[in-house]
Amino acid sequence: MSGPLALFANRLNTLAGPERQAAAGALARTGLPDRKSEAWHYTALRALGKQDYAAPPAQVDDGAVRTLLDGVLCAHPAMAGLPRVVFVNGRHAPAFSALPDDVDLAFFAQAPRFGLQAAPDRDPLVALNTALAEDGLYVRVPAGVDGGHVMLVSLGVAGAEPVSFHPRHTVVVEKEAHLRLICVQAGQGAYFHNPVTDIVVEDGATLEHVTVQTEAAQAISLGTLYAHVGHQSVYDSFVLGLGGQLARHEVHARLGATRGVVHVNGAQRLAGQQVGDITSVITHVASDCTSRQTVRNVLDGHARGVFQGKVLVERIAQKTDGYQMNQALLLSPDAEIDAKPELEIYADDVRCSHGATVGALDDDQLFYLRSRGIPEHEARQILIDAFLDEAIALVTDATAQTFCRAVLAARFAGKGDVA
Repeated sequence: MSGPLALFANRLNTLAGPERQAAAGALARTGLPDRKSEAWHYTALRALGKQDYAAPPAQVDDGAVRTLLDGVLCAHPAMAGLPRVVFVNGRHAPAFSALPDDVDLAFFAQAPRFGLQAAPDRDPLVALNTALAEDGLYVRVPAGVDGGHVMLVSLGVAGAEPVSFHPRHTVVVEKEAHLRLICVQAGQGAYFHNPVTDIVVEDGATLEHVTVQTEAAQAISLGTLYAHVGHQSVYDSFVLGLGGQLARHEVHARLGATRGVVHVNGAQRLAGQQVGDITSVITHVASDCTSRQTVRNVLDGHARGVFQGKVLVERIAQKTDGYQMNQALLLSPDAEIDAKPELEIYADDVRCSHGATVGALDDDQLFYLRSRGIPEHEARQILIDAFLDEAIALVTDATAQTFCRAVLAARFAGKGDVA
């Protein structure tokens, strides 16, 4: 193995089990993606090759974990009272968890479940996860049950030596059930977080899924998510991307039965040298389904945002209603946005559209605020907040929406428009 993949060679060469060995074989054949791959044309993984990543140590500093967790929970008072499942460096941390009562839980470490949708032979990062996953959450909401809120907290704690961890999560919301899942990613030090999540939303069910990504400044986070949506079911998702030197949130959603609904919305607020990538593929394979995607980016310094959104409508998927929009606000002449909205339609009775806009702060609006006695840095922040808030307003769960606003405000408090 060569390149970044060589960093994991020792661990990949000692795998047991047919799934892991098959994944390692697929990874050896393809290697990690580079810019020659269409899906990775705008996001390079060179940063992975700059340091070695060891397996996480068996023990971590409980004080560091507690500090990180307190930082998550104190952002919004309601969060401390929610059931939560905490993972530290990809392993379940029972001492910091408060498990829910209304859903069924199991853990990958006890009984590995690789899911049915994720494809190691097609996606190298899924293959890497399949080969190296140690733990992860399996959550099932029984038919007809309202599972309430569940927090899935993933914390990275690295010391002097960078580490990598590859949690494998599965979420099943059975018929007519409902779950509000809030995922939080945070950490300290240099680490590589490579989660894979397999989601099934059965007929008539609803999953409201919010991800708040506030990884450490030196972290690399490359998450891949697969969602299957059934008849008259709803998968309503939102990602708030704030942290990490390199972060990618990749969603593959499949509308597999009639009258399903998928929302893949998001917002990114990046500065410095950060790179943030939101990529989605929404596949319509049934009629009368709806998909929506709105992503907003605020980029400062030399930050770079990437949006790749593809809506694929198969021939059978008549009366599809698909929409996607990406909007970017550039606060610096050195900031960059790469946008590739895409429609691939084989049906002839559809309503689909996409668009993208890029701009700077409006001088007239800025002048108006300053003419009312508001200092320039405050006026700029008001306009930035208003731009992002239109995206955050798409979060349907009130608790998660307030949490997103609180995390965003806390992260940039007193910093003007520079992270």
